[in-house]
Amino acid sequence: MRDSNEKILAVSTETTITGYLWLMFVICFVGNILGGTTSTLMSVYLPQVSGDLLGAMNESRLNSVSATISALYFAGWTIGGLTWGIIGDYIGRSRSLALAVGMFGLFTFLTGFATSWEQIVVFRFLCGFGVGGTLVINTTLLSEVWPVSTRAIFIGILSIGFPVGIISSGIVNYVVPNWRHGFLTGILPFLVGTSSFWLLKESEKWKNSRMLLEKTESRVSFRNHRKDLVNGSIVFGSMLIGLWAVFSWVPTWVQSLLMSGDGQHERGLSMMTLGLGGLAGGFSSGWIANGLGTRKAMLLSFMGCFIMSVLLFKGNTEFSITILVELAMLAFMFGISQGLLSVYIPLLFPVAIRASATGFCFNIGRFVTSAAIFFVGALVLTFGGYGNSLFAFSSVFLFGFIILLLSKNLTREGNGTH
Repeated sequence: MRDSNEKILAVSTETTITGYLWLMFVICFVGNILGGTTSTLMSVYLPQVSGDLLGAMNESRLNSVSATISALYFAGWTIGGLTWGIIGDYIGRSRSLALAVGMFGLFTFLTGFATSWEQIVVFRFLCGFGVGGTLVINTTLLSEVWPVSTRAIFIGILSIGFPVGIISSGIVNYVVPNWRHGFLTGILPFLVGTSSFWLLKESEKWKNSRMLLEKTESRVSFRNHRKDLVNGSIVFGSMLIGLWAVFSWVPTWVQSLLMSGDGQHERGLSMMTLGLGGLAGGFSSGWIANGLGTRKAMLLSFMGCFIMSVLLFKGNTEFSITILVELAMLAFMFGISQGLLSVYIPLLFPVAIRASATGFCFNIGRFVTSAAIFFVGALVLTFGGYGNSLFAFSSVFLFGFIILLLSKNLTREGNGTH
């Protein structure tokens, strides 16, 4: 039986990137881009949406509606990431990806026909549900089918698709002034999702794993991987909290350093620097991992985030070009971590529970991220300014570094043969 099982789950040493693999990567990458576009499309059109559906309203009411829509989208994203991981382990990666992308495309499209803000809330929740699943499943799929020699490189490139999509939402808003027409762009991910049913093949590792489970009438228990679940969730969650805290509060911190002016120019430069640095880090993460090893590269990125946070938030008392350089380096480390965590987390787990476990690690931290970001602002008085508050939060990078240091290293193939 042992020889038979090893044959069934034999690891491919194929290094050629075939035409089909290129097609699959394009579908996954485009899915990430469109997920990023969908995620921020409501933000750029919100004033128009609220004006059409609610009429004239005061700022307090607008903020309340905006917060509700954003919160329900975020909740849908989190629940979707957890749920689609389970679905992906049962029905397969390719079908799950097709359904998840098609789902957020459909409900983005339907948002353009909404007649009440309550409908908007429901549609946005379901959009988030599909986007959360897309980000989990396409990473899991690539981790199983891509040649090992270039896997880290291409999953790293995949990770920059989402921020590219965020930029694209601004382009949509610029080109399409009417919000209802803007949301009709949901037809694109819907078409990508439906065409994926015919274009994508199922992961051979997933099929072999299902065959083995059926043949032996066994099942893989999460209990045997509790340590990896906990460590993976903490490592991913610590970077998530730190990343969103910085992105959410850096503009306010920059404003607090200015002696005069409205700060629009400086805030804009800071956010563009963060965005470009993150894209550069994600794009280059795979090459860095191939040179150092995935775990060492992640340790470098976590410690780099901590060191750059110390320099940035404790070493600057007024706005200067130094801040932009340090923000770029911090974002570059962010980008590396996002690309490499997408490689590292799925390979901690056996194929039979890989999507479910990855969805858990990617999303469980989102339940605390919103509250954690809120406390950055709440602790400003306690710590004496935004810089000190953000510096206090940089301890999450050090915490993640320690947990990662104590976690397992991956072999060249990861746990793909489990």
